[in-house]
Amino acid sequence: MKAIILAAGMGTRLGSLTKKIPKCMLKIFNQTLIERHVEILRNCGINDIIIVTGHQNEVIDLSNVTYVKNENFKTTNINESLFCALKEWDCSVLVLYSDIIFEQKIISDILESREGIRLAVSLNWKNRYDDRKMHPLSEAENVLIENNSIVQIQKNISKSTLDQQIGEFLGIMLISQEHVKIMLKKYAHLKKTHTGTFHKSQSLSNAYATDMLQELINSEIKITPVITEDKWREIDTVEDLEIAKKLFRQKHF
Repeated sequence: MKAIILAAGMGTRLGSLTKKIPKCMLKIFNQTLIERHVEILRNCGINDIIIVTGHQNEVIDLSNVTYVKNENFKTTNINESLFCALKEWDCSVLVLYSDIIFEQKIISDILESREGIRLAVSLNWKNRYDDRKMHPLSEAENVLIENNSIVQIQKNISKSTLDQQIGEFLGIMLISQEHVKIMLKKYAHLKKTHTGTFHKSQSLSNAYATDMLQELINSEIKITPVITEDKWREIDTVEDLEIAKKLFRQKHF
């Protein structure tokens, strides 16, 4: 098992807090987000960890991890960062956004099966937006679930049928060895042939990981939700950081 932590973003909505550091170097109780990620991964037995850097990459200085820089971080997005690091390994891969804070149990639950593509998802996600005035509900990375499969993934899904559920993707996913190969083949083909918009993004190079996941869904590749209501927060604004500090009042995994 390998893990990829995506930490190339510029974090512009955090203003001066991320002018000289990437978001993953923000601290909660004297531990940076990236340090917490790495500690949780190692607690779960994952020691082969790759961090994709970009903005202020030299500030991230953890030992015993591998660094890959997205040289085009200013003009690309999360999907490009993922494929900077993703290789045809002989194992499954756990992928995490770096600007989140979460309980260790979410990782333990998603690791219970190493098959297919599995996304950590919350169904009670709307409650988290009650106190997020700077990050509206419409910005949530939603999933539409039907028959225990994700049939749509994008921001601001608002309509569902009686046999469907709307959840929020938490920025944590597991990709099996077989599906890593499928994704690499698909991406290589898209790089050669695709032009114009890519799902909800202006281009393939500027795509989110969710755009690539929707491409896989459209190709009839099953993506499974792993439902969790354990503690989790995205940190995208100064307001989010203060909320996370209140929710995670002590160093607890």
